[in-house]
Amino acid sequence: MGDHIAWNKGRIIGQKAPLRPQEVWSIRARLEMTQNIKELALFNLAIDSKLRGCDLVSLKVSDVMRGGEVLARTSIVQHKTGTAVQFEITQQTRKSIKQWIELQGLKYDDYIFRSRINSVPHMTTRTYDRIVHKWVESIGLDSSLYGTHSMRRTKVSILYKRDKNLRAIQLLLGHKKIESTVRYLGIDVQDALQASENLEL
Repeated sequence: MGDHIAWNKGRIIGQKAPLRPQEVWSIRARLEMTQNIKELALFNLAIDSKLRGCDLVSLKVSDVMRGGEVLARTSIVQHKTGTAVQFEITQQTRKSIKQWIELQGLKYDDYIFRSRINSVPHMTTRTYDRIVHKWVESIGLDSSLYGTHSMRRTKVSILYKRDKNLRAIQLLLGHKKIESTVRYLGIDVQDALQASENLEL
């Protein structure tokens, strides 16, 4: 028993940090400069959709496109909960997705991010995680603090700081319970007190 090493020894456990706006812009600029069309589409869609990795990598062209144009809003059923969640697709994301789809000649029933391995239909969550770590390292961040959930949390954490609207965040993340949203955002008593102090009545 004395030789037993904990599975989390040396690892940083807990919630992965969201990206700040300037970090989003920095990663996007690097992907644009290197003309990495695939990863630019993946990055933009990850930020906009706020989806879990398993849902993001399994998106099909038909989930985001109608009549040859990428939708401004769409809805998918989440693997984990079986409930539908809606998300917006901003103009720059629509542009990068359409560019990637056209470059690859993808059809409506194709996965947007196909796997290079024939036995696997689409990009794996492990591959996606590896790409996320590469992104954050490229702008000088400690990649151990980030992961795929960083992409999911980025937009909602910025929205929460701005509006403090928990219900809106709950809907965007597709959480069934508001408590899940509170935990996900890492809101603690200090946050709640600060919000209350800033409210003048």
